Amino acid sequence: MVESLLVDWVYRLPDEDVAGPPVELLDAGQVASELARLQRNRARETAREADLILRLAELRPDVDDPPPGTPGARSRTWRTTDPEFAGVSEFFPDELAHAINLGRGTAVFRARRACTWREKLPATFVALRRGELDDRRAGVLADVLQHTTAGLATEVETALLPEAPDLSLAALRRRALALLAALDGAAMEERQEEARKAADVRVADAGDGMATLTGDLPADDAAACFAVIDSLARMAKADGDERPIGAIRAAIHSMLILRPADSGCGGVHVHLAVTTTLDGLANGEGGGEVEGAPITAGQLRALLARVGALGLSTPDGGTLTFAVTDEDGRLLATLSAGELARLAEQGCRRHPGAECGCPVAGMPPATGSYRPTDRQHRFVDTRDRRCRMPNCGQRAGWADHDHVVPHAQGGRTTCTNLCCLCRSHHRLKTFAGGWGFRMDPDGTLHVTSPSGVTRTTRPPGLRLRGAGPPPFAPADDPPPF
Repeated sequence: MVESLLVDWVYRLPDEDVAGPPVELLDAGQVASELARLQRNRARETAREADLILRLAELRPDVDDPPPGTPGARSRTWRTTDPEFAGVSEFFPDELAHAINLGRGTAVFRARRACTWREKLPATFVALRRGELDDRRAGVLADVLQHTTAGLATEVETALLPEAPDLSLAALRRRALALLAALDGAAMEERQEEARKAADVRVADAGDGMATLTGDLPADDAAACFAVIDSLARMAKADGDERPIGAIRAAIHSMLILRPADSGCGGVHVHLAVTTTLDGLANGEGGGEVEGAPITAGQLRALLARVGALGLSTPDGGTLTFAVTDEDGRLLATLSAGELARLAEQGCRRHPGAECGCPVAGMPPATGSYRPTDRQHRFVDTRDRRCRMPNCGQRAGWADHDHVVPHAQGGRTTCTNLCCLCRSHHRLKTFAGGWGFRMDPDGTLHVTSPSGVTRTTRPPGLRLRGAGPPPFAPADDPPPF
């Protein structure tokens, strides 16, 4: 009886003033009501986030951005300015991404949506603030109508908003597109043109050693591409390929891109990196346990023996790099196949023929010039692998090697002062005011935005001490063992 009264009392509190009653005390009807309350609150929070995004945009005018035609100015053929954010700094999406700890693309998407609600769908924005329309349906309206005029968007909104909560997401999108086409066919063509301009190709980790490659194409082109892949896959299946048809399609898709026989393009060059820990190459107990331990000739001979046993060789037209790390994943040295063989055979010059502990390989030395050496390029690429800006996944092959402490301000050209930044974030660091970058000797990078938010990225292989579970001890294993 007391529990029932408590639940009823909590349930009657205003939505925004209650976190919710204990779920184990709720019946089915109360669970449904609680879920509806959460939906309303999520809508309100989405509207609040949109207001905050718009406020940040107001606080970041473009007065300090590099003017067109000056050093550092953005190429208009590379990335166009969103018309919704005319007068706003081009670096605003990066600061927003830093604040919400998500990628730049997500930040741009949310900023555009917020601007569409405010400028073109005011009634939808009000309904969102009140929790009367959920964020998914409000997002559908913004997505369909963002490229139309404010007057046309309001006309569609007026017709659809009353019934929007009762329509599925797909039905709402169809109704909005149909109404838009009926009211203004030119607007539909403009929307399609904007979609073509925004087309891209993306790759995402799919787990289990797999990745998903996606591309935005006109519908007829996409259908034609799939038809070619499917036809070739079925031909291979008919010829006796025993793999599932989906696996054959995926293999043919890859082959068509990597080996375009009639395009005049060469095949893709493979750059292979093999990573080994120093303690795994130690000659005796405790090898590699000291931070920054030297890499000896004996350890390189052990690595060379493993390479021979595995049959590893440099790919045709590509590279083979050996990366040696300490037990925490901190990169100590990178070696080409030739360097590995030469150093393993040559040994220590100070103690020829002896098994000493002198280092024969390590981090490339600093250079007095502005441009990094080839060995520094290889070391930094192997350590960082991608752009080091938080939430940026641009691979190292498309990144610049940036001086964390600028060279013009006394920063040395050394691996402990170099990191990979894609061209976009390299420009941000150089030309956007208020950003701070600091790097630790192990490659850990700390980035602080003008808003005062600090995010940290670490080299992909670097492990935090104490971050994992304690080592397994058989004596601690409880029965039945």
